[in-house]
Amino acid sequence: MKRIGLLTSGGDAPGMNAAIRAVVRSAIYFGMEVYGVERGYAGLMEEILVPMEMRSVSNIVQCGGTKLRTARCLEMLTEEGQKKAVSTLEKYGIDGLVVIGGDGSFRGAKVLSEKYGVPTIGIPGTIDNDLEYTDYTLGFDTAVNTCLDIINKLRDTMTSHERISVVEVMGRHCGDIALYSGIASGAEIIVVPEIKVNMEDIITRINRSRANGKHSNIIVVAEGVMSAEQFAKQLQDVTTYSVRPTCIGHVQRGGSPSMADRMLAAQFGNKAVRLLKDGIGNRVVGISKNNIIDMDIIEAVSMKKKFDYELYETLQMISM
Repeated sequence: MKRIGLLTSGGDAPGMNAAIRAVVRSAIYFGMEVYGVERGYAGLMEEILVPMEMRSVSNIVQCGGTKLRTARCLEMLTEEGQKKAVSTLEKYGIDGLVVIGGDGSFRGAKVLSEKYGVPTIGIPGTIDNDLEYTDYTLGFDTAVNTCLDIINKLRDTMTSHERISVVEVMGRHCGDIALYSGIASGAEIIVVPEIKVNMEDIITRINRSRANGKHSNIIVVAEGVMSAEQFAKQLQDVTTYSVRPTCIGHVQRGGSPSMADRMLAAQFGNKAVRLLKDGIGNRVVGISKNNIIDMDIIEAVSMKKKFDYELYETLQMISM
Protein backbone atom coordinates (compact mmCIF):
# COMPACT_ATOMS: atom_id res chain seq x y z
CA MET A 1 0.00 0.00 0.00
CA LYS A 2 1.59 3.24 -1.19
CA ARG A 3 -0.93 5.97 -0.43
CA ILE A 4 -3.64 6.20 2.25
CA GLY A 5 -6.39 8.69 3.00
CA LEU A 6 -7.42 9.97 6.41
CA LEU A 7 -10.59 11.71 7.56
CA THR A 8 -12.42 12.68 10.73
CA SER A 9 -16.19 12.46 10.68
CA GLY A 10 -19.20 13.15 12.89
CA GLY A 11 -18.89 14.96 16.22
CA ASP A 12 -15.39 16.11 17.12
CA ALA A 13 -13.65 14.57 20.13
CA PRO A 14 -10.51 15.48 22.11
CA GLY A 15 -7.64 13.34 20.84
CA MET A 16 -8.61 13.40 17.17
CA ASN A 17 -5.64 15.64 16.35
CA ALA A 18 -3.33 13.34 18.28
CA ALA A 19 -4.69 10.41 16.25
CA ILE A 20 -4.20 12.32 12.99
CA ARG A 21 -0.59 12.92 13.99
CA ALA A 22 -0.05 9.25 14.83
CA VAL A 23 -1.54 8.07 11.53
CA VAL A 24 0.45 10.52 9.40
CA ARG A 25 3.80 9.91 11.06
CA SER A 26 3.35 6.14 11.26
CA ALA A 27 2.47 6.00 7.57
CA ILE A 28 5.50 8.10 6.61
CA TYR A 29 7.69 5.86 8.76
CA PHE A 30 6.54 2.89 6.67
CA GLY A 31 7.13 4.75 3.40
CA MET A 32 3.51 5.57 2.60
CA GLU A 33 2.04 8.85 1.40
CA VAL A 34 -0.92 10.36 3.26
CA TYR A 35 -3.76 12.54 1.99
CA GLY A 36 -5.97 14.27 4.51
CA VAL A 37 -9.63 14.57 3.57
CA GLU A 38 -11.09 17.78 4.96
CA ARG A 39 -14.65 17.97 6.32
CA GLY A 40 -15.14 14.21 6.63
CA TYR A 41 -17.06 12.32 3.98
CA ALA A 42 -18.22 15.65 2.58
CA GLY A 43 -14.60 16.23 1.58
CA LEU A 44 -14.74 13.11 -0.60
CA MET A 45 -17.85 14.48 -2.31
CA GLU A 46 -16.22 17.88 -2.85
CA GLU A 47 -12.68 16.56 -3.51
CA ILE A 48 -11.08 18.53 -0.66
CA LEU A 49 -7.91 16.48 -0.18
CA VAL A 50 -4.50 17.74 0.90
CA PRO A 51 -1.14 15.92 1.06
CA MET A 52 0.17 15.62 4.61
CA GLU A 53 3.84 15.60 5.62
CA MET A 54 5.70 15.28 8.93
CA ARG A 55 5.40 19.00 9.59
CA SER A 56 1.70 19.02 8.68
CA VAL A 57 0.97 17.52 12.08
CA SER A 58 3.51 19.41 14.20
CA ASN A 59 2.27 20.91 17.45
CA ILE A 60 -1.26 19.46 17.31
CA VAL A 61 -1.03 16.58 19.81
CA GLN A 62 -2.22 18.90 22.60
CA CYS A 63 -5.01 20.55 20.60
CA GLY A 64 -8.70 19.74 20.83
CA GLY A 65 -10.97 19.60 17.81
CA THR A 66 -9.72 18.25 14.49
CA LYS A 67 -7.22 19.80 12.10
CA LEU A 68 -9.05 18.19 9.20
CA ARG A 69 -12.40 19.60 10.35
CA THR A 70 -15.55 17.51 10.32
CA ALA A 71 -19.10 17.60 8.99
CA ARG A 72 -22.23 15.51 8.71
CA CYS A 73 -22.71 14.11 5.21
CA LEU A 74 -26.18 12.85 4.32
CA GLU A 75 -25.04 12.27 0.75
CA MET A 76 -22.89 9.39 1.99
CA LEU A 77 -26.10 7.56 2.84
CA THR A 78 -27.03 7.40 -0.86
CA GLU A 79 -25.60 5.10 -3.51
CA GLU A 80 -24.76 8.10 -5.67
CA GLY A 81 -22.78 9.68 -2.85
CA GLN A 82 -20.97 6.43 -2.08
CA LYS A 83 -19.92 6.04 -5.70
CA LYS A 84 -18.70 9.63 -5.71
CA ALA A 85 -16.58 8.92 -2.63
CA VAL A 86 -15.03 5.85 -4.27
CA SER A 87 -14.40 7.80 -7.46
CA THR A 88 -12.51 10.48 -5.52
CA LEU A 89 -10.36 7.88 -3.78
CA GLU A 90 -9.53 6.29 -7.14
CA LYS A 91 -8.77 9.66 -8.72
CA TYR A 92 -6.19 10.44 -6.03
CA GLY A 93 -4.71 6.95 -6.13
CA ILE A 94 -5.64 6.20 -2.52
CA ASP A 95 -5.22 2.53 -1.68
CA GLY A 96 -6.72 2.54 1.83
CA LEU A 97 -8.61 4.82 4.18
CA VAL A 98 -8.50 5.58 7.91
CA VAL A 99 -11.76 6.93 9.35
CA ILE A 100 -11.77 8.55 12.80
CA GLY A 101 -15.29 8.88 14.18
CA GLY A 102 -18.21 7.22 15.86
CA ASP A 103 -20.93 4.76 14.95
CA GLY A 104 -22.27 6.75 11.96
CA SER A 105 -18.77 7.25 10.59
CA PHE A 106 -18.08 3.54 10.91
CA ARG A 107 -21.23 2.72 8.96
CA GLY A 108 -19.90 4.81 6.09
CA ALA A 109 -16.57 2.98 6.35
CA LYS A 110 -18.45 -0.34 6.40
CA VAL A 111 -20.14 0.50 3.10
CA LEU A 112 -16.84 1.46 1.45
CA SER A 113 -15.27 -1.79 2.66
CA GLU A 114 -18.13 -4.23 2.15
CA LYS A 115 -19.74 -2.87 -1.00
CA TYR A 116 -16.85 -1.27 -2.88
CA GLY A 117 -13.80 -3.14 -1.63
CA VAL A 118 -11.94 -0.13 -0.23
CA PRO A 119 -9.58 -1.27 2.58
CA THR A 120 -10.76 0.83 5.51
CA ILE A 121 -9.72 1.02 9.16
CA GLY A 122 -11.90 2.75 11.76
CA ILE A 123 -10.59 4.57 14.84
CA PRO A 124 -13.29 5.13 17.51
CA GLY A 125 -13.38 8.89 18.05
CA THR A 126 -16.47 9.90 20.04
CA ILE A 127 -16.94 11.29 23.53
CA ASP A 128 -20.08 9.19 24.11
CA ASN A 129 -18.20 5.89 24.59
CA ASP A 130 -21.13 4.24 22.82
CA LEU A 131 -19.31 1.50 20.89
CA GLU A 132 -19.58 -1.92 22.50
CA TYR A 133 -16.51 -3.58 21.00
CA THR A 134 -14.04 -1.23 22.71
CA ASP A 135 -13.72 -0.45 26.42
CA TYR A 136 -13.09 3.23 25.72
CA THR A 137 -13.47 5.54 22.75
CA LEU A 138 -11.13 8.40 21.92
CA GLY A 139 -12.23 11.60 23.69
CA PHE A 140 -14.34 9.98 26.39
CA ASP A 141 -11.78 10.37 29.18
CA THR A 142 -11.23 14.07 28.43
CA ALA A 143 -14.97 14.76 28.22
CA VAL A 144 -15.58 13.07 31.58
CA ASN A 145 -12.77 15.07 33.18
CA THR A 146 -14.22 18.30 31.78
CA CYS A 147 -17.59 17.42 33.35
CA LEU A 148 -15.87 16.44 36.58
CA ASP A 149 -14.14 19.82 36.86
CA ILE A 150 -17.40 21.70 36.34
CA ILE A 151 -19.37 19.49 38.75
CA ASN A 152 -16.71 20.04 41.41
CA LYS A 153 -17.13 23.79 41.05
CA LEU A 154 -20.91 23.50 41.17
CA ARG A 155 -20.67 21.48 44.37
CA ASP A 156 -18.86 24.39 46.05
CA THR A 157 -21.58 26.91 45.32
CA MET A 158 -24.48 24.48 45.85
CA THR A 159 -23.13 23.61 49.31
CA SER A 160 -22.84 27.29 50.17
CA HIS A 161 -26.52 27.85 49.33
CA GLU A 162 -27.81 24.40 50.35
CA ARG A 163 -29.17 23.78 46.88
CA ILE A 164 -29.69 20.89 44.49
CA SER A 165 -27.73 21.09 41.24
CA VAL A 166 -29.09 19.31 38.16
CA VAL A 167 -26.23 18.96 35.68
CA GLU A 168 -26.93 17.98 32.09
CA VAL A 169 -24.16 16.15 30.24
CA MET A 170 -24.01 14.72 26.73
CA GLY A 171 -25.23 11.23 25.87
CA ARG A 172 -28.35 10.80 23.76
CA HIS A 173 -28.50 7.01 23.82
CA CYS A 174 -25.57 6.11 26.04
CA GLY A 175 -25.28 7.18 29.68
CA ASP A 176 -21.56 6.58 30.15
CA ILE A 177 -20.55 10.25 30.49
CA ALA A 178 -23.20 10.72 33.18
CA LEU A 179 -22.29 7.45 34.88
CA TYR A 180 -18.54 8.02 35.06
CA SER A 181 -18.60 11.75 35.83
CA GLY A 182 -21.33 11.19 38.42
CA ILE A 183 -19.45 8.48 40.29
CA ALA A 184 -16.13 10.36 40.12
CA SER A 185 -17.70 13.59 41.41
CA GLY A 186 -19.62 11.95 44.25
CA ALA A 187 -23.00 12.81 42.75
CA GLU A 188 -25.93 11.50 44.75
CA ILE A 189 -28.04 10.63 41.70
CA ILE A 190 -27.37 9.75 38.06
CA VAL A 191 -30.12 9.72 35.46
CA VAL A 192 -29.36 7.81 32.25
CA PRO A 193 -31.34 6.69 29.16
CA GLU A 194 -30.83 3.03 30.04
CA ILE A 195 -32.77 3.22 33.32
CA LYS A 196 -36.31 4.59 33.71
CA VAL A 197 -36.61 7.74 35.81
CA ASN A 198 -38.27 7.21 39.19
CA MET A 199 -38.91 10.64 40.73
CA GLU A 200 -40.19 9.17 44.00
CA ASP A 201 -36.97 7.24 44.46
CA ILE A 202 -34.96 10.37 43.68
CA ILE A 203 -36.81 12.39 46.31
CA THR A 204 -36.29 9.59 48.84
CA ARG A 205 -32.54 9.59 48.15
CA ILE A 206 -32.34 13.37 48.46
CA ASN A 207 -34.24 13.39 51.75
CA ARG A 208 -32.05 10.61 53.10
CA SER A 209 -28.84 12.45 52.21
CA ARG A 210 -30.11 15.63 53.85
CA ALA A 211 -31.04 13.67 56.97
CA ASN A 212 -27.48 12.34 56.98
CA GLY A 213 -26.12 15.88 57.15
CA LYS A 214 -25.51 16.82 53.51
CA HIS A 215 -26.19 20.45 52.59
CA SER A 216 -26.31 20.01 48.81
CA ASN A 217 -27.05 17.42 46.14
CA ILE A 218 -25.70 16.80 42.67
CA ILE A 219 -27.89 15.10 40.08
CA VAL A 220 -26.19 14.27 36.76
CA VAL A 221 -28.64 13.86 33.86
CA ALA A 222 -27.77 12.53 30.40
CA GLU A 223 -29.23 14.70 27.65
CA GLY A 224 -31.02 11.70 26.15
CA VAL A 225 -33.37 11.61 29.16
CA MET A 226 -34.34 15.28 29.28
CA SER A 227 -32.76 18.70 29.66
CA ALA A 228 -31.48 20.00 32.97
CA GLU A 229 -34.16 22.70 32.92
CA GLN A 230 -36.96 20.17 32.38
CA PHE A 231 -35.67 17.90 35.13
CA ALA A 232 -35.14 20.79 37.55
CA LYS A 233 -38.70 22.01 36.98
CA GLN A 234 -40.15 18.55 37.66
CA LEU A 235 -38.03 18.24 40.78
CA GLN A 236 -38.87 21.72 42.05
CA ASP A 237 -42.57 20.89 41.83
CA VAL A 238 -42.19 18.06 44.35
CA THR A 239 -39.58 19.36 46.79
CA THR A 240 -39.06 22.40 49.01
CA TYR A 241 -35.30 22.53 48.32
CA SER A 242 -33.90 25.11 45.93
CA VAL A 243 -33.00 23.54 42.56
CA ARG A 244 -30.65 24.99 39.92
CA PRO A 245 -30.12 23.55 36.40
CA THR A 246 -26.81 23.67 34.50
CA CYS A 247 -26.19 22.42 30.95
CA ILE A 248 -22.48 21.78 30.37
CA GLY A 249 -23.05 21.65 26.61
CA HIS A 250 -20.44 21.55 23.86
CA VAL A 251 -17.57 22.49 26.16
CA GLN A 252 -17.41 18.70 26.68
CA ARG A 253 -16.19 18.27 23.10
CA GLY A 254 -13.34 20.76 23.31
CA GLY A 255 -10.14 21.24 25.22
CA SER A 256 -6.70 19.68 25.33
CA PRO A 257 -6.94 15.87 25.44
CA SER A 258 -6.01 14.05 28.62
CA MET A 259 -2.96 11.79 28.91
CA ALA A 260 -5.23 8.76 28.55
CA ASP A 261 -6.71 10.05 25.29
CA ARG A 262 -3.31 11.03 23.88
CA MET A 263 -2.03 7.53 24.60
CA LEU A 264 -5.08 5.93 22.96
CA ALA A 265 -4.66 8.22 19.96
CA ALA A 266 -1.03 7.20 19.49
CA GLN A 267 -1.81 3.49 19.82
CA PHE A 268 -4.98 3.56 17.71
CA GLY A 269 -3.33 5.57 14.93
CA ASN A 270 -0.26 3.37 14.78
CA LYS A 271 -2.34 0.18 14.84
CA ALA A 272 -4.53 1.43 11.98
CA VAL A 273 -1.51 2.12 9.78
CA ARG A 274 0.13 -1.21 10.61
CA LEU A 275 -3.03 -3.03 9.51
CA LEU A 276 -3.17 -1.19 6.19
CA LYS A 277 0.57 -1.72 5.67
CA ASP A 278 -0.02 -5.46 5.97
CA GLY A 279 -2.84 -5.29 3.43
CA ILE A 280 -5.54 -5.70 6.05
CA GLY A 281 -8.71 -3.61 5.78
CA ASN A 282 -12.35 -3.69 6.79
CA ARG A 283 -11.36 -3.49 10.48
CA VAL A 284 -11.79 -1.18 13.46
CA VAL A 285 -9.27 -0.71 16.25
CA GLY A 286 -10.07 -0.44 19.95
CA ILE A 287 -8.91 -1.32 23.44
CA SER A 288 -10.03 -4.32 25.49
CA LYS A 289 -8.64 -5.25 28.90
CA ASN A 290 -5.79 -2.78 28.32
CA ASN A 291 -4.78 -4.40 25.02
CA ILE A 292 -5.05 -2.68 21.62
CA ILE A 293 -7.27 -4.85 19.43
CA ASP A 294 -8.80 -4.90 15.97
CA MET A 295 -12.11 -6.38 14.89
CA ASP A 296 -14.14 -6.89 11.74
CA ILE A 297 -15.92 -3.61 11.03
CA ILE A 298 -19.21 -5.31 10.17
CA GLU A 299 -19.21 -7.23 13.42
CA ALA A 300 -18.23 -4.13 15.42
CA VAL A 301 -21.01 -1.86 14.13
CA SER A 302 -23.63 -4.58 14.67
CA MET A 303 -22.83 -4.95 18.39
CA LYS A 304 -25.33 -3.30 20.72
CA LYS A 305 -23.86 -1.17 23.50
CA LYS A 306 -24.37 -2.70 26.95
CA PHE A 307 -24.90 -0.54 30.00
CA ASP A 308 -22.74 -1.26 33.04
CA TYR A 309 -25.46 -1.99 35.61
CA GLU A 310 -22.91 -3.15 38.17
CA LEU A 311 -21.19 0.23 38.03
CA TYR A 312 -24.57 1.94 38.39
CA GLU A 313 -25.30 -0.18 41.49
CA THR A 314 -21.94 0.93 42.90
CA LEU A 315 -23.21 4.52 42.80
CA GLN A 316 -26.39 3.51 44.58
CA MET A 317 -24.32 1.97 47.38
CA ILE A 318 -21.71 4.68 47.91
CA SER A 319 -23.67 7.89 47.28
CA MET A 320 -25.52 8.57 50.51
